[in-house]
Amino acid sequence: MKRIQIFLFFIFILTDVVFSQRNPEITAKELKTDVYFLASDSLKGRKPGTKEGNVAAGYIRDQFKASGLKLICDNGFQYFEIVTDVTAGDHNDLRFGDFQGTFKKDFMPVAYSSNGTIGNSVVFAGYGFDIDQDSLKWKDYEGVDVKGKWVMLFRGDPELDNNDSKFIPYTEIRGKILVAKDHGAAGVLIVTPVNVDKDDKLIGLHSENNDVTAGIPVINIKREVANMLLKSSGYKVDSLEKILNKTRKPKTILLPVMVNASAEIIQKKALTENVVGMIEGTDPVLKDEYIVIGGHYDHLGFGGPGSGSRIPDTVAVHNGADDNASGTAMVIELAGKLAAEKNRLKRSVIFIAFSGEEMGLLGSKYFTDHSPVDMKKIKAMFNFDMVGRFDKEKNSISISGTGTSLEGDSIIRMYEKQLPFTVTHSPDGYGPSDHASFYASNIPVFYFTTGAHTDYHTPFDDADKLDYGKEKEIGDFSYNIIMNIDNLPKALTFHESGKKESAGRGGRRMKVTLGIMPDFAGTEKKGLRVDGVTKDAPADKGGMLKGDIIISINGMTVGNIYEYMSRMGKLKQGQTISVEVIRKEKNVVLIIQL
Repeated sequence: MKRIQIFLFFIFILTDVVFSQRNPEITAKELKTDVYFLASDSLKGRKPGTKEGNVAAGYIRDQFKASGLKLICDNGFQYFEIVTDVTAGDHNDLRFGDFQGTFKKDFMPVAYSSNGTIGNSVVFAGYGFDIDQDSLKWKDYEGVDVKGKWVMLFRGDPELDNNDSKFIPYTEIRGKILVAKDHGAAGVLIVTPVNVDKDDKLIGLHSENNDVTAGIPVINIKREVANMLLKSSGYKVDSLEKILNKTRKPKTILLPVMVNASAEIIQKKALTENVVGMIEGTDPVLKDEYIVIGGHYDHLGFGGPGSGSRIPDTVAVHNGADDNASGTAMVIELAGKLAAEKNRLKRSVIFIAFSGEEMGLLGSKYFTDHSPVDMKKIKAMFNFDMVGRFDKEKNSISISGTGTSLEGDSIIRMYEKQLPFTVTHSPDGYGPSDHASFYASNIPVFYFTTGAHTDYHTPFDDADKLDYGKEKEIGDFSYNIIMNIDNLPKALTFHESGKKESAGRGGRRMKVTLGIMPDFAGTEKKGLRVDGVTKDAPADKGGMLKGDIIISINGMTVGNIYEYMSRMGKLKQGQTISVEVIRKEKNVVLIIQL
C-alpha cells in the first residue's frame, strides 16, 4: 500500500509539472493524458469514498487550478456524505424452541433492515399481498392479527414467468415489508420459494447507497428454517408455494412458535466530493448569471454484486475510461480553452466534476440542493457523459435536452452543418445522468454522449479503446455552442420537455404517476421530497410544488422513495387521492386526480 501511495504522490508531482502550462486549445493529446490517468489501474475504478476517488478529485482540481479557474466551495471541493457499504453487526441472532440459528448459514438480515430485537409468535402470510383491484384481489392479512408479531413472507409472486403479470407492482420486497408494517407487524421473516431460487441463497448485504431503512427488523431465513417454524401446521415451504400458485388465494397460518431474533446492520459512511471551479464573466450585469459545464468522474471501483457492473460475478478494476473519464477530460479541456478566452465570456461559467453519479446522481443532486450560487441564476447546464467511444458506422453523437429551451435546437444546428459527423437531437430533459438534477430545477440542459457499448460497466472499458481525435472534434463543436449561449443578450427560455420522473425500479413501471421527480438520494428524512413537478401533470394540477415533502398518500405514510413507489403501485388511473405534504413547516393536504 505504501508503494502505491508513493507512486501516486510522484504522479501528482509529475502532473503538476506537466500541466502547469496546459495548452489553451482542446487537444487529443491532453484528452488522452487525462483519461489515461483517471482510468489507470492505480485509481482502482474511482469509487466514491475511497482514497483513489480522492486522488482523482485532487487531480481534477489541479487541472482546474492550472487552467486559471477560481476554486470555489472549499478550495475547489464540495464535500458530502455517502453510504459506501453495509455490514452485519455483532447482534444478529435467531432462536426458537431448541433451535439456535447460525448466522450467514441459516439466516441473514437484509441490507435495509432496521436494527432491533423482537420476541413474539409468527404469522405466515403467503406472498404478503394486500391487493384490492377490480381485476385482482388477494388479501393475505384479512381476518388475522399480526400486530407486534413476526410475519413470514415469500419472495416473488405466483407468475414469475409472466412479464405482463398483474402482480408485478406488488412483488418488490420493500413494498411487502411496508404492507406488513401497515398491519402492525413488528418484524418480517423473508423466505425464498423454489421458483425464485432453487439454491436458496441468502440475500447478500448490498448497499443501496442511501441510509433509508425499512423501519422494522427484516431477516432472510433459509427454507429449512422456515420448515421448522411451519412444522406444527403440517405444511412445508414447497407445498405452500404450490398451493398458493395453484389456487391464487391467500393461505394464512398462525404459528404457535415464539421467535426471538435480533437484526443489526451497520452502515459505513464516507465523505466524497464534487470538484468545482469558476471563470467570472466580463459583462457588468450578465456576469451574475451562470453556465454550468459538468460530468461525473466516479465509477464502479472493483465492481461486484450491487455495484452496477454488468458482470457482477467478476471482481476486477472497472477503469471507466469512457464512463466517465472521457467526460471528465472534456470538462477539463473546456475549462482550459474557455479560461484562455475569458475576456470573451459575458456570463460566468462554473465547471463541476461530480462524484456519486453511479450511486444515483448523488453529486449533482447535492450541488443543486447546496449550490454556491443562486440556482435561479444558472441559465444552462452542459453535461458530458461517455463521449469517447465513437461508433464509426453510425458516425453520430447524441445531444439530449434540445427541447428544454426554445432556442436550443436552432443554436445547435448553426454549428453542426460542417461537422464530420451527424448530431442526433433528443428533446427530453430527463435522463440517466447528472443533467437530470438541473432539469428538475427548470434549467435548460444539453447532454452530450456517444452512447453505450458492450464494454459499458465492465472491466473492459479501457483508455486504449477511445477515439481521442473524435473527442477533440466533439469538444470543439460543444465549445462553439457554449460560447454562443454564454454571450446571448437574453438567457435561454426554459421549456419543459419530457417527464421529470423515471420508470419504476427494475424496469417495472408504476401504473399511475403523480408527475414528479422524487428525491432519489433520500436526503429528506421526514418523507419524500419533491424535486420537480411536471407541468399539467396530476401533481401540478393538484397544487403540488417543488420542495413539498410527501408524508402520506390516502392516509398511508410515505417515509421514503420505496414507500412512495409501493403506495403508487396500488392506485388506479382516474382515481382521486389525498396527498399530505409538508410545505414550509406546515402540513398541507392536496386532492389529486390520477
